[in-house]
Amino acid sequence: MSDWRAFDRFLSTDPLDPGCGETMELLHLYVELALAGEQPERRYPGIAVHLRACAPCAQDFEGLLAAAAGKSP
Repeated sequence: MSDWRAFDRFLSTDPLDPGCGETMELLHLYVELALAGEQPERRYPGIAVHLRACAPCAQDFEGLLAAAAGKSP
C-alpha cells in the first residue's frame, strides 16, 4: 500500500463514533430532525461522525430519510 495515511485513517475510529448499534437505536430521531429542517448533527454529533465513516449505516439513513419523506430512494 502506497498511502499509509489513508490506511491509518481507515483503521482508526473517531472517539465520538458510537458504533452501529447506538446509531441504529437513534437513527429515527436523527431522521426526524433532518426532516424538520433542523441540524441533527448538532444534537447527535456522534451519529454524524458514524454516518460519515460507515457506508451501510449511511445507506440506512438515506433509505429511512427517503421513506419518511415519502420518496423512493
